[in-house]
Amino acid sequence: MNLNPFWVSGFVDGEGTFYVGINKNNTMFNGFQVLPEFRVVQHKRDIKVLYALKDFFKSGVVRINHDDRYELRIRSLECINNYVVPHFDKFQLMTNKKFDFIKFKKIINLINQKKHLQSEGLKKIIQISLEMNRKNKIKAKIISEELYQEQERVHT
Repeated sequence: MNLNPFWVSGFVDGEGTFYVGINKNNTMFNGFQVLPEFRVVQHKRDIKVLYALKDFFKSGVVRINHDDRYELRIRSLECINNYVVPHFDKFQLMTNKKFDFIKFKKIINLINQKKHLQSEGLKKIIQISLEMNRKNKIKAKIISEELYQEQERVHT
């Protein structure tokens, strides 16, 4: 299936998500892992569209999302940098999702600069992610508070 890039942006406007997960992970340099991902969810009857998008973006995994829904998930920073961000820079989104993409791109730029490995950079990423369409804002706020408390302990 050969997808038109304008169609892809329109489809993602309705069905896609730009998400940044932040998880506590003691094996990481600063104790937290930042996981940006681009996701598109569809009913299993339309799974072919997800595989076509996977081919279009030259990356990702198609897997079960929930019940009879499947998702294309792209987490690879290299693929996000090389395919996802350039596509949406060129073929812009038309809905409010455009603003989530802009914030997502800011976070990707901070990660590319390795800012996520420093407390201040991680706080900035959390702050930006709180402004995005996230379900788990409470978790991000808790992590932000933990970072603030840790910084206070270091300075006292």
